[in-house]
Amino acid sequence: MSDSWPDPLLHWYAAHARQLPWRNPPGAALPGDDHWPYRVWLSEVMLQQTTVEAATPYFHAFTARWPTLADLAAADDGDLMQAWAGLGYYARARHLLACARAVVAQHGGRFPADEAALRALPGIGDYTAAAVAAFGFGRDAVVIDGNVERVVARRLALATPLPGGRAAIRAALAAVLPPGRSGDLAQALMDLARRVCTVKAPRCLACPIADTCAGRQTGAPEDFPVKPAKRPRPQRQGTAWWIEAAGDVLLVRRPGKGLLGGMLALPSCDWRGPDAAPPLAGHWQALGVVRHGFTHFDLVLQVQALVLPARPDLAGDWVAADQAGSGLPTLFAKAVQLALAQRAGSGTMAA
Repeated sequence: MSDSWPDPLLHWYAAHARQLPWRNPPGAALPGDDHWPYRVWLSEVMLQQTTVEAATPYFHAFTARWPTLADLAAADDGDLMQAWAGLGYYARARHLLACARAVVAQHGGRFPADEAALRALPGIGDYTAAAVAAFGFGRDAVVIDGNVERVVARRLALATPLPGGRAAIRAALAAVLPPGRSGDLAQALMDLARRVCTVKAPRCLACPIADTCAGRQTGAPEDFPVKPAKRPRPQRQGTAWWIEAAGDVLLVRRPGKGLLGGMLALPSCDWRGPDAAPPLAGHWQALGVVRHGFTHFDLVLQVQALVLPARPDLAGDWVAADQAGSGLPTLFAKAVQLALAQRAGSGTMAA
């Protein structure tokens, strides 16, 4: 099977590349901007487990508020976590700050171009190191995300299920890496995966490398990459507490480590069961449940409410009830929406 298949793909990419605020045009020289690798890295962290459409407004907001790596490194932890709210996978935001501060402390505020040095930074793994090296510095690097895996696994008709087949995918890409254009090749594969080589019903007739695709020759390219059987996701239960006094609601800052670490939230238990003791005694009203999926488990969160005539002596921030959901992670924004709907509709929430 031809080793020159990147050539028609790069030709296709030159005509069909998406214009993205963190992407260099196909074949163009990198921007003469010391902050370009910062923008590439920021986009890559945001795009982990997040779509381009969801990440783009956050990218614009972050680069307007923190235009340089040094600006981000100096950001207040709480401000950054609040600005991240809604993007999910909040450990990324904590790693973002830790990495920015490490680059300032260890590299004078400029990212290193070497993959090994990049991997030594907080929150940067193999993929992100290769992406920053290739997209940010023009280095020759093998950049593989889930989209790249799909296209290459299909082209090889790779029978080995992922993740076991990743070594073969890496070797296949390394063998045809075009010098000086590894970033273009990776982004061409990503765009091809999004527009043509889709998860379901790939459009093989529109594919520039269809004639070299072993997966197409099988008649069922959508069967690749082969994935292992899914394990059932465990379910956890917990409780969140809506504490209202004089029209204000109590929000607390979650511990810095763990899920949703450092984020503002409604007071809640540790999600180990539905029978946790509330933060204070009172006539609590059950409002219902909200459901939310995390990476490794699903959560069923009961929401209970207590309306008081005056604020109790509890640590936290009091905010207007109708503003309580602003800047909260999605789980707690759902809980706030449930509480506000009960508050406005049924009239059951009363002191």
